[in-house]
Amino acid sequence: MTAALTLWLRAESRADERRTPLVPGDVAKLVAAGIEVVVEKSAHRVFADAEFAAAGARLAGTGSWPDAPDSAVVLGLKELPAEPYELRHRHAFFGHAYKNQPGARLLLDRFVGGGGALLDLEYLTDDTGRRLAAFGYWAGYVGAALAVLQHAGVLDPPLRPGTREELDRRLAEVAAGRPRVLVLGALGRSGTGARDALEAAGLPATGWDVAETRQLDRAAMLDHDVLVNTVLTTQPARPYLTVEDLAQPHRLGVLCDVTNDVGSPYNLFPLYTETTSWQEPVLQVSGTDLALIAIDNLPSLLPREASISFSAELVEPVAGLRTGSAPWRRCLALFHEHATGDD
Repeated sequence: MTAALTLWLRAESRADERRTPLVPGDVAKLVAAGIEVVVEKSAHRVFADAEFAAAGARLAGTGSWPDAPDSAVVLGLKELPAEPYELRHRHAFFGHAYKNQPGARLLLDRFVGGGGALLDLEYLTDDTGRRLAAFGYWAGYVGAALAVLQHAGVLDPPLRPGTREELDRRLAEVAAGRPRVLVLGALGRSGTGARDALEAAGLPATGWDVAETRQLDRAAMLDHDVLVNTVLTTQPARPYLTVEDLAQPHRLGVLCDVTNDVGSPYNLFPLYTETTSWQEPVLQVSGTDLALIAIDNLPSLLPREASISFSAELVEPVAGLRTGSAPWRRCLALFHEHATGDD
């Protein structure tokens, strides 16, 4: 017999996070399959509360997930609020806790103390290791667009969420500048999104993937105006670019680090120590002339498109929570490996 499942979709605590991991149409599919879906009310989510109610979800108060039944799986995207400290539920979200990131040990200890578990969506994969649901395409799309707008001098903060059509129009307006753009990780999800954004603007881009980055030509990399990094690393590696590299003559003026492994030994661009934001999207790398964009929720600037795409990929795996399918078992095993280790 298939176990009952209550899925608790929490409201994001960040005011600049408008995405949702499940959209109303996919919630309706889960409800039809016999899964109870509870959706917290949210003033920021790009889909209205009423749309979820119409899909068959039960609405709950904002931030009420700590009172959810012990058996509920709490689903979200970004970081949890500081309270309650001890976490007793299973939480599925992007924890960023397995690469020695700042705050990683604290988050894991909160789960250990409360008896809960992190089911990190970044590590929800099939048997070949491919991620089952990801925002990478839209992260790359937005990252490339922002980098080009910054190069043109028209990236005016604070940034505001919009639509793909609006972003494409802005890009087309500045395409006449014809910057030389390089996309690293060009064949992956994020790299594909970056190249599609540039193509929509009529901007040809150079794309490097594994073959080109294995023996990285730093001089050639620096001979571009704009660099968009989408390379995902799973182990520490030699940095692609350091402050010392920027001391030599170069034309590179803008870097958007979509991967954003800031504070981690996995960071290929250790040029910065904190992320940028919608309010201050660009920082000047100390001692250099390089403008750097490192926003950790790029897809939320296109919240509807990003949510629809992600939800379409996530809805089937989420249904597998009832049976404890292999992808979720791997997520749980990975949590226990890191929670009891010295990471």
